[in-house]
Amino acid sequence: MRGSLSRRLVRRTTALVALVTVVLAVFISLANFQILQQQLDERLETAAARPGRVGASSPSNTDDPAGSGLIRIDAITGFPVRITAPDTRTAAIATGLLQLELGAAPANVDIPGLGHYRVLVRDFDRGRTVVALPYRDVTNPLYTQLLMTGLLTLGAILLAYLGTRQIVATSLRPLNRLAATANQVSALPLARGEGAVPVRVAAADADPETEVGQVGLALNLMLDNVENALAARHRSETKVRRFVADASHELRNPLASIRGYAELTRRSSESLPPDASHALSRIEAESERMSALVEDLLLLARLDAEPTLDVRPTDLTEMVLNAVDDARAADREHHWSLNLPTDEVLANVDPHRTHQVIANLLANARTHTPPGTHVEASLSTADGWAVVAVTDDGPGVPPEIQDSVFERFTRADVSRARQTGGSSTGLGLAIVAAVVGAQGGQVGLDSRPGYTRFTVRLPLA
Repeated sequence: MRGSLSRRLVRRTTALVALVTVVLAVFISLANFQILQQQLDERLETAAARPGRVGASSPSNTDDPAGSGLIRIDAITGFPVRITAPDTRTAAIATGLLQLELGAAPANVDIPGLGHYRVLVRDFDRGRTVVALPYRDVTNPLYTQLLMTGLLTLGAILLAYLGTRQIVATSLRPLNRLAATANQVSALPLARGEGAVPVRVAAADADPETEVGQVGLALNLMLDNVENALAARHRSETKVRRFVADASHELRNPLASIRGYAELTRRSSESLPPDASHALSRIEAESERMSALVEDLLLLARLDAEPTLDVRPTDLTEMVLNAVDDARAADREHHWSLNLPTDEVLANVDPHRTHQVIANLLANARTHTPPGTHVEASLSTADGWAVVAVTDDGPGVPPEIQDSVFERFTRADVSRARQTGGSSTGLGLAIVAAVVGAQGGQVGLDSRPGYTRFTVRLPLA
């Protein structure tokens, strides 16, 4: 991975080794250069200190038996200039050295036709002696050393890179195992159920004597706390769901009785005062609404506990068509439209519950959009899914509740709620999500002002 800790450690360690190696090579080369040049200067001093002979020039280098290319020029007053050189060509070219003014220390001189030389001039009362040695005695060994040093430096850098990579990889294996454990935990389905976390860091990676072990131990403790918290949450949710299921079940009969007695009283032959008649009609309406709410709560409780669905291949085309017809009959103030495929679309669903899902989505659009809103129900297939979508051009779902719109008792504010008609219980979309999830499907929402699309994906048959 680019930018990972292991890569950064390898790069930085290799760069440090390279820097140290290069600096060391430079210092060694400079020191060797100084040593070689000092040795050359000492040879010049030794050559200049030997007594010179006078007489004609000689192409033979008898003053330098080693044949190192020494040039010696002795110019003594009253005697011919004596030139000692490796050959006549060198002797002819080197005569210009007598005119040099170099001082007491050796100096580098570029002799035309001969190359680079190290030259030492000694002046005496009776004349001058000039000695010169080729500077290749310094440069050639130095070039060889630089070549070898460069190769050794590259080898050291390569070895440091390979060694560091191996060491870093070995050292970070426990950390990689911790990351793998964390990834396993993140993939666990902890949103529902008892929230058991069976994954733990191995004992070898939870040794408090090491830095990585301290992290592993802390991760194990955190996982223990998470598991305990999830278990407590599950117990609490189970109690609440059991209470809701029991309360919903127990409320069904009293509500039915209230609704029946109110309807019976209102239909009796005896005339009732207007206030009493109105009160009875309101009792009927509210008891019906409470009965619907109780049925929704009971359905959610059953889906949470152990959903029992009659899943079979079902034609969704006809189902969507019927649901839109029902919605059109219930509300003539909205503009309803269909977008259906020419062929039937079969999905593995519970027909009754899936019809309820589509009806809830259409009712949600009818309830939370103003009159005149265009609502379209569409059906398509994609990647093994049957896709049912309900789209409207209403005000949109407020951004602050979009993430929780499929949760229970989530209700829109005035931006999307109609001011005419009853209020929403906030359970319609929760039932949609619960039923679709129990059938192995998915729900989705895409909303902005002027566009809202609820999408349901169901597995194809």
